[in-house]
This record gives sequence, structure tokens and C-alpha cells, in this order.
Amino acid sequence: MPGGRLTQQERQQIALGLADGLAYAEIARRLDRPTSTVTREVMRNGGPTGYRADLAHRATEQRAHRRKQAAPRDPKAPAPAYGRDPEAVREYEELFTTLLMAQGLPKMTSRVLTCLFITDAGSLTAAELVQRLDVSPASISKSVAFLESQGLLRRERDERRRERYVVDNDVWFQSMMASARSNFDLAKTARQGVGILGADTPAAVRLENIARFVDFVGESIARAAEQARDILYAEPPAPALDEDEDEDEDEDGEDGNP
Repeated sequence: MPGGRLTQQERQQIALGLADGLAYAEIARRLDRPTSTVTREVMRNGGPTGYRADLAHRATEQRAHRRKQAAPRDPKAPAPAYGRDPEAVREYEELFTTLLMAQGLPKMTSRVLTCLFITDAGSLTAAELVQRLDVSPASISKSVAFLESQGLLRRERDERRRERYVVDNDVWFQSMMASARSNFDLAKTARQGVGILGADTPAAVRLENIARFVDFVGESIARAAEQARDILYAEPPAPALDEDEDEDEDEDGEDGNP
């Protein structure tokens, strides 16, 4: 299996594979690369619908150049938490943000949520988010309001009376329940249309089927969330050895798996 950085020709093959509707695994097989390499390459560079081989290749070269030009870390600066590689953390943050964007979240909202997810404390103040993301307080406020409306974070006051935005385990459970409630609301509204449009009309039949479907989905989400809630608080199992782990490629030219 080849190592080293993806070539421009390989990126063109990835773009062609995406255009043909091929799965990441099939594209990777044709390139003789790990599936995770292709997945990370695509998600880092616009996602399956926005991937462009020339832009992805240029972005990779620019990132590699920025790393070479970066000033060495101040020896007096504190060491990264848990011995983490700062560059690897930045790349992962970019990957996670791109994934959230591909699922429909706006870019700034995705950046805020990712930042909270990968913070050890699981919470940040507005000022901390502004500093980390280098954006305006208004941008943070708008994103936080949206995430709160979706049940994806909650607010609390710390000992200094500062408002903090929290993404703890229970927030994830509450988000699933909010999704279930959203389905129930949609079913209720769809059924209101049945009576208005006439029960035997094609439009009413369509709405009733929608209502039955989202009712079932909502009940399934709520039931599964309740049954799986304990998983959020359990100790994770020991990680299994990934067969692709030795295939890592970072931006400096080594093949990698996220």
C-alpha cells in the first residue's frame, strides 16, 4: 500500500470517483489507500459535493508551507495538554467542523460546536470562544442561540458569575429528545392538514403518511435515547487496534487515519 502525501493525480481520481457516486471505500481501493485517508481528504476539502482536486491540492501545499514558516514554540509556553500534537488537534478540529457543515449546520455554528466538543472542560465562555475562533461576539451569540434552540448546548453560571456554554453528556441526551419532540410536532401539524384538505384527497393521504412516519421515527428516537442514556456515562472500552493505524498520512506527507 503506497505511503506519502496524496498526489494531484490521486486527488483527481478522488474527484472523478465522487462524481461517479462511488463510496469512499471503493475510491480508496482503486487508489490502494486506506479508506480513512480518502474520507479525511474529502471532508477536509469541501465534502463530497464540494470537493475540487485542484483546490484541495493547493490547500494542502499552503498548509504545509504555513507549518514550515511557523515560528518555533516559546520554550516558556506551557506544554500542550496531555502531550497532544497541536497541529494534529487543529487538523481534527477542521475535519469535525467540515463534517458538521456537511450535515447542514452553518459554518460558524459548526466551529463553535466543534470547539466546545474538543474542549476538555466541555464548557467555554463567550469571551473564550471569541479568542479561540477569532470572531466577533455577535457571531458567537448568534451561533449559541441556534445551538441552544436545538438542545445542543446549555447555559450555566460559574463561580465568577460568568455565563458558560456547556456540552456535557446530558446535553447530548436532551438533543436527541428535542429531535423526537420536533418529529411529534411535525406529525401533529401534518394531521391538522388532513382535516382541512379532506381525508380522502391525495394531499391528505400524503400528509397522513408523513405523520405516521415521523411519529414512528420520533418514538424510536425517544425510546433509543432512554435505553442508551447510560452509555453516555459509562467508561469507554479499550480501543481496538486499527489495521490502518500504521498508514497515517499527515499534511507533511505521511498517510493518515483520523
